[in-house]
Amino acid sequence: MWRCHPMALAGGCGDNKEENTSVCRLLRGSKQFAAQLGDEHSPVHTHSTMQQHRCGGTAPCRCTVDDRVTRVAWLNRSTILYAGNDKWSIDNRVVILSNTKTQYSIKIHNVDVYDEGPYTCSVQTDNHPKTSRVHLIVQVPPQIVNISSDITVNEGSSVTLMCLAFGRPEPTVTWRHLSGKGQGFVSEDEYLEITGITREQSGEYECSAVNDVAVPDVRKVKVTVNYPPYISNAKNTGASVGQKGILQCEASAVPVAEFQWFKEDTRLANGLEGVRIESKGRLSTLTFFNVSEKDYGNYTCVATNKLGNTNASIILYGPGAVHDGGNAASRVATGLCLWAALLARLLLDF
Repeated sequence: MWRCHPMALAGGCGDNKEENTSVCRLLRGSKQFAAQLGDEHSPVHTHSTMQQHRCGGTAPCRCTVDDRVTRVAWLNRSTILYAGNDKWSIDNRVVILSNTKTQYSIKIHNVDVYDEGPYTCSVQTDNHPKTSRVHLIVQVPPQIVNISSDITVNEGSSVTLMCLAFGRPEPTVTWRHLSGKGQGFVSEDEYLEITGITREQSGEYECSAVNDVAVPDVRKVKVTVNYPPYISNAKNTGASVGQKGILQCEASAVPVAEFQWFKEDTRLANGLEGVRIESKGRLSTLTFFNVSEKDYGNYTCVATNKLGNTNASIILYGPGAVHDGGNAASRVATGLCLWAALLARLLLDF
């Protein structure tokens, strides 16, 4: 992480060059100082603190001293960063913050996870060394690094969604189903497994990575569930001769259903025999612009997609016909049928 001064690594104190003199003196002094710190009989006074700083921020390391100090240094593990005002680290992010009679401090700009670890302020006072240790913890905001792509499956399939996140401390990963009715079930895991998925479980799934260092990282995955058509609305309709009559057929399906209209066994074509067929999305309409007697009767709406098909019977009836107004199950009752039912009731009363 930190690299020593090249001369310290090379052991260049054997040279007699003037430019090496101060460095060698510091190095020898540091070795003697380190020997004192390692001597269990030396009165070494230690103070330890822990600091947490966000990745990319600035981390100050402060050390309190007094006027009896004869030698001070900052080390990262066994590597000297600063000795007095002399910088030993070649990392330009490390600078001295203050060197006064009461404080000897450095700071590290743009901290990274590799900067995490112990930092030691070594102070020589009246031949008795003491240390002030700072353990730097670098916090990293949560980041989702890998997430499943949008997916399309058939109803009844098993689905696994993945959301991998990084951060320090390690983020908590949560899955939520964002349905039209609000947030659905919650899963606190990197993997969300859905067995036998249903059409109600289609939609967007939100992955959140949280570690309280910064705002959560949030990503979404869209899950499309294919299912065969289901006719949800097909009501019988009445219309007078000479008037406009409209039959409607509504079907839910993914992919969207294609519609066909039949009268008895004959498929109806758009524009022929005075009818118009319009299909848009879930809804198909059969329009009679000028209803005639021959138009009355039972019609069949067929909805089809690649997973299957379904159909419903819809009745176009005229004035005087009796109907139940239900979906896809209405029956026409003529006045004769109504009279027969009434007569049977009268006979039972006798």
